[in-house]
Amino acid sequence: MKAVYSKAFVEQALVKIFSRDDRTVVSVANELNMNDYPLKNGIKRGSVSKRNGWATKEKRPQDWSAEEQLLALQESPSLSGEALTAGCREHGVFAHNLPRWKTAFCAESKAAPGNRELWVLKDEHDPLKREWVRKEKTLAEAAALLILQKKFRALGEDKVK
Repeated sequence: MKAVYSKAFVEQALVKIFSRDDRTVVSVANELNMNDYPLKNGIKRGSVSKRNGWATKEKRPQDWSAEEQLLALQESPSLSGEALTAGCREHGVFAHNLPRWKTAFCAESKAAPGNRELWVLKDEHDPLKREWVRKEKTLAEAAALLILQKKFRALGEDKVK
């Protein structure tokens, strides 16, 4: 008799396969006491779906990209208590990681200069740039005068001889 596995069960098994690199399809199938063909077919179809917009497969919290962290932070206020814990557990992250990610995002936004600081830096930059251009022109003029002076002396030596 052919065993029929629910779609959710197969997806959970696929997530288990993808979350650990050292585990094979056959070893996970044996662990779950099932045939490996539904898992192989699921891999071919790419049936691991996104849940709630978070990461598709479980990974360590430090492996999450900034975009995934931000998405998880945006969706977490709608969840509370047991629902938040279950959602985090489903995606392979602990609930205590969310406040840490939030403080990291806040620290980055505070580190970026504000509009006022940008105007102050621009006001300091403009006079320095004008002075640099003036000095470049002065150096070019001095170099041209030296070259002309050398040519004039060379012409004067030719007349004496």
